[in-house]
Amino acid sequence: MKKLKKILTLKRISVALIVIGVLGISLSFFLYIRQPRLPQIVSNPKSVSVNSAPSSVKPTTQEIVSYSVPPNDPKYISIPAIDISTTKVLKLGLLKSGAIGTPDNVYDTGWYDGSSTPGQNGAMFIYGHVSSWTADGIFYNLKILVAGDKIIITRGDNTTYTYQVVSLKIYPYNNVPMNTVLEPIQAGTPGLNLMTCTGQVMPGTSEFNERLVVYTSLVSS
Repeated sequence: MKKLKKILTLKRISVALIVIGVLGISLSFFLYIRQPRLPQIVSNPKSVSVNSAPSSVKPTTQEIVSYSVPPNDPKYISIPAIDISTTKVLKLGLLKSGAIGTPDNVYDTGWYDGSSTPGQNGAMFIYGHVSSWTADGIFYNLKILVAGDKIIITRGDNTTYTYQVVSLKIYPYNNVPMNTVLEPIQAGTPGLNLMTCTGQVMPGTSEFNERLVVYTSLVSS
């Protein structure tokens, strides 16, 4: 009889432990799905993989007007000082090589989805082409921006964020400090960093020998 009671007691304890375990897993899952999602920041892509033959076909007005993205993502970029207005911002990811992809069209820009979103602390990174063989790219005149010039980002929900140019830096094409490029100019604040090619086309290639990065900080939203 004592042995039977002992077995029943052990079974009750086992059942209780199982119930506690299930409840614990359920609670953990509940807390997980309730916590806010932040973008996955990939802090050190190897480089930006420049598409040597992007399209030079201009997007139609209808394509631009009907363009949509998730509410918190960047949708359009405008830079009044160099006559850039309501230009599409496409979503870019990492390639197998570890480099950030680039837009397929010289008239579009691209946002690296491992960087920050508009208004969020950290740096939002946007790339645009300087040119193709047949046309100037959207960031052709990025080099003439000066400190104080404004850059306006429109988010998917049509909220706008205004950034101000702080500085411009030029790096060798094969020595771009991506850790720096993907950080805000002022630590712990929202920033926006733009990149394009610059310098000279290297002999025997279609690639420029330098990269231009424009560092900005958020001034209003």
